[in-house]
Amino acid sequence: MSTAQNAIERFSRYQRQLGDDQSAHCAIRDVLDRIGDKWSMLMIMELAMRSQRFSELHRAIPDISKRMLTQTLRDLERDGLITRHVFPTRPPTVEYRLAPLGQSLLDPMAALIDWADRRYSDIHAARVRFDGARGDVPR
Repeated sequence: MSTAQNAIERFSRYQRQLGDDQSAHCAIRDVLDRIGDKWSMLMIMELAMRSQRFSELHRAIPDISKRMLTQTLRDLERDGLITRHVFPTRPPTVEYRLAPLGQSLLDPMAALIDWADRRYSDIHAARVRFDGARGDVPR
């Protein structure tokens, strides 16, 4: 059985064991919700290159609001994917780093990034066909 088939089977089995009333609390879905949100992957990839301060992250991801940046950093820290280091300067300097758990996510993320890069033209062409068939204007 391939790795993908194995993962799909494990996920399906887990969902069936939980039942409909608990599937929203599935451990796999809980983790995927974190790394699959709009900003987490971008921040993890930024911190994979080097530790950064809040303002550096904000410049690296300019379309994120400061409020969302703060919330995403807190969520990633809560999940153990990044660490926050406060230096006793005046004013205090805060730096964010990728934690070992976050480092372990880089290989799977690299595979997804590689897939997205290789398949973007296929996805773009599919969008054009879909929108053309429906007469939609791209968003």
